[in-house]
Amino acid sequence: MPSAAEKIYAVSEFNRMVRGLLETRFGRVRIEGEIASLARPASGHLYFTLKDDRGQIRCAMFRNRGLGMRFRPENGVQVIASGKVSLYEARGDYQLIVDTLEPAGAGALQAAFEALKEKLRREGLFDSERKRPIPTPPRHLAVITSPTGAAIRDVLHVLARRYPLLSLTIHPVPVQGDGAAPAIQAAIAQVNRDAEADLILLTRGGGSIEDLWAFNEEVVARAIADSQIPVISGVGHEIDFTIADFVADQRAPTPSAAAEMITPDQLELRQRLAGIEAWLLDRIGNRLKRHRERLDWLSRRLEQQHPRRWLEQRAQRLDELDQRLRSRLRQGLQTRQHRLADLRHRLLRRSPSVALENRRLRLDQLQNRLDNAWRQRRQTRANRLAALSDRLTLLNPHATLQRGYAIIRNPRDGSVISSTQHIRPGDAIRGILADGEFTAEIEHVD
Repeated sequence: MPSAAEKIYAVSEFNRMVRGLLETRFGRVRIEGEIASLARPASGHLYFTLKDDRGQIRCAMFRNRGLGMRFRPENGVQVIASGKVSLYEARGDYQLIVDTLEPAGAGALQAAFEALKEKLRREGLFDSERKRPIPTPPRHLAVITSPTGAAIRDVLHVLARRYPLLSLTIHPVPVQGDGAAPAIQAAIAQVNRDAEADLILLTRGGGSIEDLWAFNEEVVARAIADSQIPVISGVGHEIDFTIADFVADQRAPTPSAAAEMITPDQLELRQRLAGIEAWLLDRIGNRLKRHRERLDWLSRRLEQQHPRRWLEQRAQRLDELDQRLRSRLRQGLQTRQHRLADLRHRLLRRSPSVALENRRLRLDQLQNRLDNAWRQRRQTRANRLAALSDRLTLLNPHATLQRGYAIIRNPRDGSVISSTQHIRPGDAIRGILADGEFTAEIEHVD
């Protein structure tokens, strides 16, 4: 018998107590592992297992947390998951409620990026006051990029289309790898020493954070800041931001947009607004960061009382019920499909298509008989026409002429001379033969 001091818990009560202990004890954690058993139900939530070679943990990421992700999670991908340790009370499984998910390896680089960004920001390298005006149009443009990449082709295409009179010089450099940052730094310094260009375009195509890392190096940032010639940064795609973008005098979302920004266009006002927007976003981002830290501190205090946990538990249970319902619906649908196929087969056996086919064959026979009767009638008429033609040929006077006869006409009026009474000696006559005509004079009439 249990002692009086031993309390007997209900299963749900004990699970709820364990969940509270887990969420209070661990708080927010970051775990690295490989995604496995990934499921995407219709609700938009993500359920997966995070594992390594020695263990695994169940994870749930609710739809509102995954809207801002810049990559699509897949099985086998190594990631870093951040969130709260909790327990799914319906099954008694402990799990990680994920609020951010990022590819493994990107976290360290992102931390280094943020650290250098904050350092240079405090030094004033991002301040709008030190940004130099961009000459529009420039007299001579220096393009620092890879000579074989897609970026230089896009830039040259836009410049040729919008402002072919622009003089430019291409300074070839590697844009990724260990030697890229020193090469870019040296190219910026060389353009300043030559003093030929009045604008520098630093550009390359898009890529991962590792591919773009040369433009996040401090030596490149300080080379841009020390340049006496204004610098435009057109690195990556529109969603890519590098340290070079913040230090440069102007940031373009893509290489093509940079070329359009440089050349004369009606979008000059929009470009100036984009610069103001970047400055405001930087200021607002810093302020939001401070408020987010304050909000996180308050959220931890309210975490146990917040109804979101209860809703998340119910949402997970709802996903399970949804999957069971879909399975039942699929089974019912298959049964109905088999029944429909059977009815269709029975209907085809009683279909009037056989009678219709017999009528179609009868119609074809009648059509053939009609065609034969028409051909016979046409042949009879053709034979009749040939006989009449032969009779007409026999009556044709030209046939008589071909047998040696001639037609004698009076050359004055063209009348046929059919008697000696119509001619006298000395008269002229015209004779018509089968192959021509002749003229003669009458010497004697007998």
